[in-house]
Order: sequence, then C-alpha cells, then structure tokens
Amino acid sequence: MFAVIKTGGKQYRVAANDVLKIEKLEAEVGEIVQIGAVLAYGEGDKVTFGAPFVDGASVAAEVVEQGKSRTVIAFKKRRRQNSRRKIGHRQLLTTVRISEILTDGAKPSKKAAAKAETKTEAKADAAPKAAKEEAAPAAAAPLFKAPKGKADDLTVIKGIGPVAAKDLNEQGITTFAQLAALTDADADKIDAAMPFSADQIKDWREQAKELAQ
Repeated sequence: MFAVIKTGGKQYRVAANDVLKIEKLEAEVGEIVQIGAVLAYGEGDKVTFGAPFVDGASVAAEVVEQGKSRTVIAFKKRRRQNSRRKIGHRQLLTTVRISEILTDGAKPSKKAAAKAETKTEAKADAAPKAAKEEAAPAAAAPLFKAPKGKADDLTVIKGIGPVAAKDLNEQGITTFAQLAALTDADADKIDAAMPFSADQIKDWREQAKELAQ
C-alpha cells in the first residue's frame, strides 16, 4: 500500500519502511509521529483520493534523526552601485521511517520506545543518577566572552534581525568590533552550534568591519 502525504508544504509518495527527509518536526528521535494530511492512498489500481485530504487516513512514522541540509547561498549584486549581498540558509530537516499507513481513524500499532522506568529500576538507579546530576554542569557556557561596555545594535547589519541579534548576544557577541574580529575558525564554530552558516557569519563580519571603524 502507498500513500501521498503533505508536510512542510511538499508532497511525498510513501510506503511502509520508506526513509525520507522532511522539514523539521517537533519530535524526539525514536518518537512515533502521525501525519494526518493524506491526499490519497491505495494499492495497485484501487486508489482513494481526498478533497483535499482523506478522512480518517494518516501515516505513522518513526523519527530517525534531526539534522540540517547543506547550506544554500543566495547572492545578489547590483551593477554599478557597489551593492553585493550574500546570505546562506540551512534548512532544518527531520529523517523519518514510515511505519504504517492507517485508514478509518486507526491509531499507530507501534509505540515510542518506553522512557519511563519501573519503580524497581528507578529505586536501584536513584543513587547513580543523583551523582550524575550533581556532576553535570548547570548550563552550557556561551561560545564567546562578551566585552565590557555598551552593546551595539547588531540589527543594523543586513541579514541580522531581532531574533538573530538576540541569539548572537546570548552567545557573547554584542559589538561590531567583536563581530569584525571573528576568524574563519570562529565562523565554523558558530555554524556548528547555531542556526547560522559560516558564509552568513563571514558576510556579517565584512559589514561589521565598516561599522566598527
């Protein structure tokens, strides 16, 4: 049996055990998600179509991995105006494995891996867990040490909005001079830890050099 589903603004033809990458779903690895936007399903020549979706039909899928796609670069240049702009984007993706195609309002037969422990196991592991919690750090440290003094308005830089500026501030990047001094290695570190590509950081760095003067 196959089904045609819609998720993330795209349509996919799927069958049981198919593995595909779709736009990010808010779910943990191992969790079973139910996709209810089924445009059609069937087997062989017998196909049921929805208007636009088939009532009672859904597709159950297991989350295999959360990740990102490759960086896509958008470059814009205006002739004779000394205007260039380069922006990178990495789409957040979720890899799923189709478990089953459900009809008539059926629920997934496969459940997510059990996370709760039995009372006996919980008691036996209570002491080791408490020790691990004490040893674990309270929170991850920022990527950089913020300089003293007044912070600059990073939203002046093209490509940095209020949300991006807030994220950069939380990681210790608060001034034009600090952003202008980032190395390529720093850009790669930000690429790995934040939703910004190294190319974006390098573009912002060049703009910050002019603002820091």
